[in-house]
Amino acid sequence: MFSPNGGWLDFQPRTQEIQAPNSGSITELAVIYMNLSRTKQLLDEGIDPHAPVESLIHVLESAVELLALPDNDFCWSSWRGEQDAVGELNSLIKLIKDGAIPERAKVAVLFAPTGPLQEVSLSSGWSEAFLKVAEKYDELENLLW
Repeated sequence: MFSPNGGWLDFQPRTQEIQAPNSGSITELAVIYMNLSRTKQLLDEGIDPHAPVESLIHVLESAVELLALPDNDFCWSSWRGEQDAVGELNSLIKLIKDGAIPERAKVAVLFAPTGPLQEVSLSSGWSEAFLKVAEKYDELENLLW
């Protein structure tokens, strides 16, 4: 995922066997590519201080990508699972796209130390990527509120 020297590592496709229904031992190969394009763009290009609302959407979309990674562990977060987590962030994104800015606390708690995003990141192996995304949120927080 994210290398210690600060660069992105190439993702290897994950494979999984899928048993075809009613076919005995026939197995198909499924290749799952992780899509982190918004996260990569955010970390490569940073936020646009002249467009803080759009940048907040970008940060939240990046967090959604990370939360949607396979095999994430949500047990230490306040979320029941991926659907709950992604749903909460997508609701904030929709609110912003509809022209409203959410309350500062509703967004800040997500990126706070020991907040739900950090808890998932720590138990799922992408804590370094989370810290980089949270740093971008911190840059935006003072511009928006």
